Amino acid sequence: MIAVVDYGSGNLMSVLNAIDFLGKEAKLVDSLQVLRNAEKIILPGVGLFSHCMEGLRKRGLVETLAEEVIYNKKPFLGICLGMQVLAESSEESPGVKGLGWIKGKVKRFLCEAQGLRVPHVGWNDISFEKGFSLFGGVYSEASFYFAHSYFLDPAEKEVIAATCDYGGSFVAAVCKDNIFGTQFHPEKSQNNGIQLLENFLISNASGKC
Repeated sequence: MIAVVDYGSGNLMSVLNAIDFLGKEAKLVDSLQVLRNAEKIILPGVGLFSHCMEGLRKRGLVETLAEEVIYNKKPFLGICLGMQVLAESSEESPGVKGLGWIKGKVKRFLCEAQGLRVPHVGWNDISFEKGFSLFGGVYSEASFYFAHSYFLDPAEKEVIAATCDYGGSFVAAVCKDNIFGTQFHPEKSQNNGIQLLENFLISNASGKC
């Protein structure tokens, strides 16, 4: 069973529909026991960094997520804001702590002077490193769908799995052990996104990058 975490907001139905299309069972999760019974965990995210963390804390999910992902090593995929909350903090919500599973900070795009709009919305090509299981079967320079004003700037550069350019290079995906994150929305990215989700869903129990 795939747990899709419901913290009170998020692009849940699109993710559930994509998983159903791939023939896998998924359940919305806002309780501890269902999360503990899951084989893999997906955290879709939209909205504010602070709202996501508040929603997770109100439901008592922060500690349980750490138990299942960090200690029990269940494969985890964070999407968009779900990737950003992997960081320690965000410029969007000063003083609010993230999950802290990846060292680094979430920063705002500062590219308006270049004539680029913020938020960054629409299709854009990514460049990814070879060898990451998440991108198996995805061709180089593939396009994915983005919708965000902030991006994760990891202190651990070895976790960077893919980058994108929007007024300069930014991190589009991360992989660290059993933890995956995408700034783009695979569930909205047609064939490339479906391939990426399938790679995550069929990965072995360890879910290694």
